[in-house]
Amino acid sequence: MDTTAGTPRADRPEIPEGYGLPETTEGLLTWSDVEPRLERAAHYWICSVRPDGTPHAVPRWGVWLDGRFWYDGAPTTRHTRNVEQNPAVTLTLESGTEVVIVEGESVATRADADGLGSRLADAFSKYADSGYAPGADSWSGEGGGGLRVIAPRRAMAWFDFPKDCTRFTF
Repeated sequence: MDTTAGTPRADRPEIPEGYGLPETTEGLLTWSDVEPRLERAAHYWICSVRPDGTPHAVPRWGVWLDGRFWYDGAPTTRHTRNVEQNPAVTLTLESGTEVVIVEGESVATRADADGLGSRLADAFSKYADSGYAPGADSWSGEGGGGLRVIAPRRAMAWFDFPKDCTRFTF
């Protein structure tokens, strides 16, 4: 699996008139403005769709590494059962004023201990004080230890709405 995502294209999103969205690209955010927030965050929200079409949102711990969001959990959770049927998800950070929204697909994966697994374990160390410190081999066995990855397709972010409201396309 390619574990790196390229730099996305930035432009203005389509938003109804009346919100004050600038007509020019002046003031757009860059991906380098946004990605560090994904890397530093401790809490994320993932929205998926149940088989009956109703939405499901759940807070998750995870890490942004190599341009993707990595997280793990039991395959019996509602969220995992949802994404096994329909992998489309939305990932958001907690803030409603400094907003980062990522759309993509959640897929099951694995990580060998001597490569990606080691790097993921280092990144997950941000949760050690909360009692979660997976080892480098946590995702290398059969089933990948419940490891999933979200590769972004689109993202939207703003830190000073509407001036810097930016859509990113991967």
